[in-house]
Amino acid sequence: MSSEFGDKIKVSVFGESHGEAIGCVIDGLPAGVKLDTEQIYRDMARRAPGKDKTSTPRLEKDIPHILSGVLGDVTTGAPLAVEIKNTNTKSADYGNVMSVPRPSHSDYPAYVKYNGFNDVRGGGHFSGRLTAPIVFAGAVAKQILAEKGVAVGAHISSVGNVYDKPFDKNNISKELLDKLSSTSFSVIDDEAEEKMREEIEKARLDLDSIGGMVECAAIGVEAGVGGSMFSTVESKLSSILFGIPAVKGIEFGEGFALSSMRGSQANDPYCIKDGKVALKSNNNGGVLGGITTGTPIVLRVAIKPTPSISKPQQSVNLQTMEEETLVIKGRHDPCIVDRATVVIESAVALGLLDLML
Repeated sequence: MSSEFGDKIKVSVFGESHGEAIGCVIDGLPAGVKLDTEQIYRDMARRAPGKDKTSTPRLEKDIPHILSGVLGDVTTGAPLAVEIKNTNTKSADYGNVMSVPRPSHSDYPAYVKYNGFNDVRGGGHFSGRLTAPIVFAGAVAKQILAEKGVAVGAHISSVGNVYDKPFDKNNISKELLDKLSSTSFSVIDDEAEEKMREEIEKARLDLDSIGGMVECAAIGVEAGVGGSMFSTVESKLSSILFGIPAVKGIEFGEGFALSSMRGSQANDPYCIKDGKVALKSNNNGGVLGGITTGTPIVLRVAIKPTPSISKPQQSVNLQTMEEETLVIKGRHDPCIVDRATVVIESAVALGLLDLML
């Protein structure tokens, strides 16, 4: 099992949802970077569970404990290792899923691949809990990117059929991205939040869950970053984004909608703005031929509904090889889109830093 990302910046994630701790090791960071630990804590808090009814009642403070690679809040150039303790586990809740896999979860394919030795408590190493180290690494990456004039931010694009106002793909301000990065329920249109929360509450009361989308943008990335064929900006970002549990789709710019357009509608015309080459539109999301165009990088990520729901579901008993009705116990999110927003933001920051160094 390999849980490593990156070429110039390597991030290796370790731990299980109900193990003693989770964490990561980041190798390749430049020395001499002054880290704003308060900003790191704020990002960790945005992802942390147990804040309100939209997330799991499992309360974890997610305070990162840096073991190496930082001295006096400044990176030393050595591998940065961080540990995040698991303090609120209830492993007994997962006794029945040891033999009866949860539908649409990793339980069954992991059981086959690892001969039944995989840790299913809370999802083990496949759990969304393992995104906490990604947020830590992404918070570090965002601070290094900021020194290069790059800002990354994301918002909840939709929950079910309730939509937030989308980014203006060719005109995204740092002020907007900073605003979105300062809250745990990130939306552009404040009125969308109440409607989204209502959808999540309906799913929760119905012993169900609901999915949605996250839209992420990066500004300040100059033209010429990335490569062709198998070294594209899209492939780099997608490889880390698909490492996030529950991510089932990614599109850049207008994405799949481009397939129903004519070229005259989809193309982004060039112009001269302030003495530089610019684009009049940004239907392609800031990337052409796998290389950045200098316009904002804009992408959307589809998040599936949480598979662990309280409704009875049909499954099978892997010991008796008979069909069985499964009732999942434990504490689970009725929707993970709000908590996933900062994870998407962090993953994009990590991918861009790896591309730009």
